[in-house]
Amino acid sequence: MKRVIVDYKKLTPEILSLLVDKYPDGYDDDQIISFKNAKNEKIEAVEVRTEDSIYLVKISTRLENTMANYDEDDYDEADFNEPIVEIPEKNNEEEDDDVDK
Repeated sequence: MKRVIVDYKKLTPEILSLLVDKYPDGYDDDQIISFKNAKNEKIEAVEVRTEDSIYLVKISTRLENTMANYDEDDYDEADFNEPIVEIPEKNNEEEDDDVDK
């Protein structure tokens, strides 16, 4: 079984739908899983499962707001594997120019 940690930035409508189905009234403290990541930072997440995967979705205020405002009709089936949030890519060339000076 595949295990995946998902940040809000990578949340797909499919995973969001699973979260809303499992936690229709939100999640409680006893449903939160806490663990340390590779950088020894404390991470809090909630779990959702599919037939072949276990997703640990990191908790944030944005996640709670997105779950509260979720409407499945807002998404086409084709959108279900794409992240909900588009994150602009960082321009590494500008950073490299600063190092060379």
